[in-house]
Amino acid sequence: MFRNSETTGFWLAIFAALGFSAKAIFVKLAFPYGVSPLALLALRMAFAAPVFGFIALRSSRNAAPLSAGDWIALSALGLLGYYGASLLDFMGLRYISAGLERLILFTYPTITMLIAVFVFSRTFSLRDIGALTLTWLGIALAFAHDLQLSADAGAVAIGGALVFASAVCYALYLTGCGEMVSRLGSRRFTALAMCVSTATTFLHFGMTQPLDSLAQPMPVIWLALAMAVFSTVLPVFMLSAAIRELGATRTAMLGSVGPVLTIGLGAIFLNEPLSAAQLAGTVLVVLGVSLASRPATKKHEAPAALKRARV
Repeated sequence: MFRNSETTGFWLAIFAALGFSAKAIFVKLAFPYGVSPLALLALRMAFAAPVFGFIALRSSRNAAPLSAGDWIALSALGLLGYYGASLLDFMGLRYISAGLERLILFTYPTITMLIAVFVFSRTFSLRDIGALTLTWLGIALAFAHDLQLSADAGAVAIGGALVFASAVCYALYLTGCGEMVSRLGSRRFTALAMCVSTATTFLHFGMTQPLDSLAQPMPVIWLALAMAVFSTVLPVFMLSAAIRELGATRTAMLGSVGPVLTIGLGAIFLNEPLSAAQLAGTVLVVLGVSLASRPATKKHEAPAALKRARV
């Protein structure tokens, strides 16, 4: 009985948010050892891929075979999600703080909302305007915090642009995966998309970097393993379980603690300074995203992707 309780769902959602929030910390801790973003991503995928490969095989055993169109859609979504969004995110973390990175990534619901407005002709409401205003004002405050601390404003701008591109990739991924998830199921789709992303990452790595660049110092190996387990595999399953217990909307709301957790972890493990501007920006972003993630009325129903939590 306890396994199916709302209390269990609550803690699953919180620990999933903690796991996803810790990803930036693992990445920032690994960079001082000289590892490239692509090599670090390849190590993360190498450790996580066996789990998702096993799930893909098991969930596909008695399922209908995928059509050529399904594979094309999976390939496109895999390129956008776990490969494109992750690589851009890792690259951006070389220039900006973990706290700012998480805030920029956390704008993906408002980006998904804009895609729904301009691509799917969803009506733009006053609530949408309020969500966008709060979110981007919060990002401006967080940017001001990083600019004050950095001696290179250009680097902060580059890092912010790369992470924003990551958020756009993830928003496009969510927008496109709704139909695939409904037909394949979330577990099978996620596992297959991860396998596609892993293959693409390895192909990119093999074409651009020597194989011996994977021979990193043991701290990097341990950080990549921790990222694969605690910031990839476990949070994905905890998130799915939380959605099953609480529903997508309530789980997404609990996921709003993610930026706060990242800022706290950054202060503890990376000695990233806190400021009133950063904290105020965090509050505004969380409020804006919460507005964007609220269920739409039946008259102007939002796409299902808008209600999904960050994976």
